Formats: sequence, structure tokens, C-alpha cells
Amino acid sequence: MTLDNNMLILGIVILVLVAIALWMYTRKRESQTLERRFGPEYGRTVEEMGSRDKAEAELKARQKRVEQLDIVPLAPADAQRFSQQWRMLQARFVDNPKGALLEADQLVRDLMQKRGYPMGDFERRAADISVHHPGVVEHYRAAHDITERDRRGEIDTEGMRQAVIHYRALFAELLQTEPPAAPDVREHREMRAQS
Repeated sequence: MTLDNNMLILGIVILVLVAIALWMYTRKRESQTLERRFGPEYGRTVEEMGSRDKAEAELKARQKRVEQLDIVPLAPADAQRFSQQWRMLQARFVDNPKGALLEADQLVRDLMQKRGYPMGDFERRAADISVHHPGVVEHYRAAHDITERDRRGEIDTEGMRQAVIHYRALFAELLQTEPPAAPDVREHREMRAQS
């Protein structure tokens, strides 16, 4: 009977160890997936939250929240209009850098709103952007920081130029258009049969 009990205990211990190893492997894979997906934003969030577990919970919550949003690509006409507005603000930068900077900030917000991002506070906007555009969210943070410092009178023209460059990086990424609609093959065949 003791041999059977020892075997049972050994079997349970082995199962527990296998379960722990499997759990640790799964957690490591989840961490790697999040780190790959969010890039530098992953490290920034870990540093900000002070813990890998808290940071990963935050990043997963962002993903879940953004999945609930209706983020849409731009129609080509909207993309053209936004591009035109961006070119005009860049042309005005030489004569009015402060005005161009404020306009760049507003134009990025307008573009985000048109795409379907909610316009909450800045940190929420940056967090939402980080889900689909982790490579440029740091540009957004840098531009916003410079814009805020400019409002306090702490930035020179070169700083304003840098902010506009940061805004442009995010702007260019957000300027995605919807792919052209593929013609329905059946509809195309029907049209050929009628002619």
C-alpha cells in the first residue's frame, strides 16, 4: 500500500511540476508577444508601472479597449484633404511656427477622430494609438510634450520644428486609406453577359 501511495504522490508532484512549467512557458510566450507587438512602448510601460505584470495587464487592457472601438481607414478623398491641410500648415511654418505647431496638434487630433479614436485626455489617446501604431506613439508623446512646453513659453523655433516633425511621423502613419473595393466577380460576369 505504501508503494502505491508513494507512486500516487510522485505522480501528483510530476503533474504539478508539468502544470507549473506549462504555465511559466505560456506566460513567457505572452510576454514575448506583447513585447514584439508594442516594441519600445512595452519597455516604457514596464518602467512606468514598475512591474512587468502590471504593465502587461495594462497593455492587454489597451488591446481589449481598442478592439471595442470602430477604427476605420480613411476614404481616399479624406486622405487627400488631410494631406493638403498638412502641406499648407508646413508652408506656413516659416512665417508662423507657433501657429503651425498648434495647427499640427489639432490636425493630428482631427485625423485621429476621423479614424475613430476617442478624444479623451492625452494619455488615453496615446495609449489607444499605441495598440495599432506602437512605432510612432513616442513621436506623439514627444510632440505633445514640446507643444505643452511651448504653451508655457519654454520652446524656441527649433523646438517647434522638432515637434512638427514628430507630429508628421504620426500623421503619416494615421493617413491610411481604405483599399479599393474589389469588384464582385459575379456582378462583373453578369455585366459581360448583358453586353
